[in-house]
Amino acid sequence: MTMTRLMHGFARTTFLCASLVLLTACGDAITKSSMGASAPATLNPELQAKAIAEVREKQAKGARVWCVPFARTASGVELTGNAGTWWTAAKGVYSRGNEPEAGAVMVFAPHSSSRLGHVAVVSEVVSDREVLIDHANWTRNKVSLKMPVYDVSANNDWSRIQVEGTPGVLGDARPVHGFVYPRKIGPQPVAAGVSKS
Repeated sequence: MTMTRLMHGFARTTFLCASLVLLTACGDAITKSSMGASAPATLNPELQAKAIAEVREKQAKGARVWCVPFARTASGVELTGNAGTWWTAAKGVYSRGNEPEAGAVMVFAPHSSSRLGHVAVVSEVVSDREVLIDHANWTRNKVSLKMPVYDVSANNDWSRIQVEGTPGVLGDARPVHGFVYPRKIGPQPVAAGVSKS
């Protein structure tokens, strides 16, 4: 009987300690959020699913899969033209920068092995020097999800990256223009009947 009470007491104490740890973690998250810290950006799962469905439809028809339509649909960034033109095309239309965030489009600059450039959608920011990307046509006519990319720039500004196209194998360093964020800039149209005051 004494051993049973001791075991119940130990289990109860363990449960209470674990509950306090979880509540502390939750309280910390709530405090940070309520103090004005911005919530981390996330990849829109509906857009990602739509992009993947479009790819499957193209593959079923024997059509070619390209990085630009995939990135446009997966990110919601409505730009056209070759991937290498997206950085300039986004100027004055979408927010741009050199800090990765989930849902942003990473714009690879044209270079010797990719003369038209490349675009990919950041699916997760792992650290200040690593992200995961979703993109099409890195491997011909296929979609790659959660592919690791590492910032190898001297100034930690994401101007040069390496892609881990094969697990454990980093590709050559490639130039990157930056990130186009799925947020339009400038004046937004006002809905009919709504006052601007």
